[in-house]
Amino acid sequence: MSLRKRPYAVWPAAALCAFVLGLAGCGDDDGDATSAARSGGTETTATENADVAAKVPAAIAAKGTLTVATDATYAPMEFIAPDGRTIQGMDPDLAKALGTVMGLKTTVVKATFDAIIPGLSGKKYDLAMSAMTDTKEREKVVDFVTYFSAGTSFFTKAEGASAVAKLDDLCGEKVAVQKGTTQADDANAQDKKCRSAGEDPVTVLVLPDQPAANLALASGRATVSMADSPVAAYQVKQSKGQFKLGESYGAAPYGIAIPKESGLEEAVLAGLKALMEDVTYGAILRKWGVVNGAIDNPTINGATS
Repeated sequence: MSLRKRPYAVWPAAALCAFVLGLAGCGDDDGDATSAARSGGTETTATENADVAAKVPAAIAAKGTLTVATDATYAPMEFIAPDGRTIQGMDPDLAKALGTVMGLKTTVVKATFDAIIPGLSGKKYDLAMSAMTDTKEREKVVDFVTYFSAGTSFFTKAEGASAVAKLDDLCGEKVAVQKGTTQADDANAQDKKCRSAGEDPVTVLVLPDQPAANLALASGRATVSMADSPVAAYQVKQSKGQFKLGESYGAAPYGIAIPKESGLEEAVLAGLKALMEDVTYGAILRKWGVVNGAIDNPTINGATS
């Protein structure tokens, strides 16, 4: 599998900025998420909840801080603000509100997506909130508290692209996906199916992050990309007509990832339920334009596959 089928195209500076930074924060924009980000901090009513705080393990309570890992390349769920430093998005906002109800300060730190679970296992992070699907395979290594629902969407160039409505349509296509994601797993599994059926193989370009996948699609190295539904919709909106959104499949829960045997899962579950009850959860999802993924029944280790 080659990660580079032909050289990168030469892009104007404005176009490179848009795609490399996840199509956000490079210039004026009328997108809801970007406008919300410019308005400042989260509109939240979150306050410390004594019942929730009582469930926090003593070691975490004594430390007073939650360290939350996120791969800040996946707008609007998590990405870097125009100042080049601040991590913003739905997940960072919800992480900070969760820390508040638990009586803790929250530090959100950048990590590459494929390094998050090893970092949790190594006790480098207390939690991870990074648009991570709760799967049975991942539950073998970490615990999850579900907090959102998303499927996978295809997106292509707006002009001259093949029609991709389902995984079977990927035979013969060049697919750009982010390393460590369920989309990478799905694309590679489909490649095997195509080959077994005597169809043209799928060329899977596994790239470090979603901006790199966006750039591969924009430059013509890939013919289609795949991302979580709210992320794909955001990329298409920010592309100002260069990308076209395709079909979606496979709705599944996002999970707040927690190290095994940390004792944090009950406190996180209680904190999330408190945020749902006091409307903070809904306010954060509205701020980032992702209310379609709202759930009202969070659970521990709720993987569906």
